[in-house]
Amino acid sequence: MTNKIQLKEQRSENLSAVSSENGELAIELIKINKHFGPVHANKNIDLPIKRGTVHGIVGENGAGKTTLMSILYGFYTAESGEIKVNGDKVRIKDSSHALRLGIGMVHQHFMLVDNFTVLENIILGVEDNFLLKSSMEKARAELKRLAEEYELEVDPDALIEDLSVGQQQRVEILKALYRGAEILILDEPTGVLTPSEAKHLFRVLQTLKEQGKTIVLITHKLREIMAITDEVSVMRRGKMVKTLKTKHTNPNELAELMVGRSVLMRVEKGKANPKEVKLEINNLYVKDDIGVTRVKGVSFNVRAGEIVGIAGVSGNGQSELLEAIAGMRKQSEGQILINGKEVNISGDDGAAKIRKAGLAHVPEDRQEQGLVVSFEQWENCILGYQDDDKYGKGMFLSIPACRKEAKEQIKKFDIRPPNERLKAANFSGGNQQKIVLAREISRDPEIFIVGQPTRGVDIGAIESIHNHIIKMRDEGKAILLVSVELDEIRSLSDRILVMFDGHIVGEADPETTSESDLGLLMAGVQGQARNEPMAASEKAIK
Repeated sequence: MTNKIQLKEQRSENLSAVSSENGELAIELIKINKHFGPVHANKNIDLPIKRGTVHGIVGENGAGKTTLMSILYGFYTAESGEIKVNGDKVRIKDSSHALRLGIGMVHQHFMLVDNFTVLENIILGVEDNFLLKSSMEKARAELKRLAEEYELEVDPDALIEDLSVGQQQRVEILKALYRGAEILILDEPTGVLTPSEAKHLFRVLQTLKEQGKTIVLITHKLREIMAITDEVSVMRRGKMVKTLKTKHTNPNELAELMVGRSVLMRVEKGKANPKEVKLEINNLYVKDDIGVTRVKGVSFNVRAGEIVGIAGVSGNGQSELLEAIAGMRKQSEGQILINGKEVNISGDDGAAKIRKAGLAHVPEDRQEQGLVVSFEQWENCILGYQDDDKYGKGMFLSIPACRKEAKEQIKKFDIRPPNERLKAANFSGGNQQKIVLAREISRDPEIFIVGQPTRGVDIGAIESIHNHIIKMRDEGKAILLVSVELDEIRSLSDRILVMFDGHIVGEADPETTSESDLGLLMAGVQGQARNEPMAASEKAIK
């Protein structure tokens, strides 16, 4: 611990010396190039980042943002170009070397050991000696100081697997600060956070900035860029397009720079024309993995030609509800009816039964539930549908037919890079999401349930995904949407149901209900939205 504190003090002295000697740049990337096979991910990138600022990096999925920052963090090595840290030219060998230079990174998908405690994750790899008890006692005191200083309170003895996503992110930030990071890279940090958790994160980043830290923020959310950054750099197809002072730009200009064309910043849709009930949920109870009831007597239905959105703070039963409807989780009580017929999801083939009944599902967690990341794109594009006659007869797959389907999905949904032989793990998070959406939408389902459809997706792809969902509605599909993005829920939905503590606590009209009223319902304060709880819902359906 003493060594770490001395290292931080020495680094602070070095930063002061460098500041006067080499100017105000914490990072300077010069002519950076990186290939992945035929894909030129970074093309002669120049990027200066000023010390003590929040610098945003935006661009479409696959633009090369994460690759560039992974080079800075030592995950990848550039084929050519220079990196300067605090004015000194360096060749960063690996992430340990990056940390010694004061660079930390919080990845989009967290790098934590689920069955370790917070404290064990914090010290993992930087133990003072083989006497772990001594290391942990010192680390506990330092962790307490950091948590109080930066409003990052978290129970040091809690298991990672028992923490919310927002708390896990706090652990990742604490881990970087504990290792002495002066430059902190955050990759899509709010993609898995609730609105309140995102606001807390921004307070933390502001505190870090005030204390002289340099923050690099990779995000596709332009509202966040405008709210928190000092400067913003735009990337497109592996190239750096432009760097601007945030106060001198606006979301429309940034969107156009990102995509290379004008982007519609709102959802345009006509009035819904709902018809017969397609999906009906009656008195549904669902337990989580440890036996706690998360869905408590939920009843609602979705009609052909409408989008029903479910709003709620993450952890109030939405995930378990979607999993039960998709046949991935057994219900304790209640019924799931498709076209008026109850679907029995008992047994190990519940999801297959649901698919055969005409329902397609995009899960909330694309990596854990939507993809096999070690499979190639063409393999992922048929997952769950591999028994379809179009892919072959009996136990034999027609590989050419599968790859033909993959190429069609790549083209229709603009999946980048357009390579059906690339493993899913090597696509950006947003393009992984497109792979899952393309697979499910391409089945032309009668009922489409989707969790977090645009999580980690860039603004151009968001526009495309929203258009696909609206098109499905207008074709008479019944759509159930779960999202933590209130803007998305309000702009896409024809009706909004609000979940709190496993119950549907209200129904709201998206055209007349304000975000603050929805927020009250999400917090369990009933009677604030335009419609009363379920009675109004039942009347509307009848």
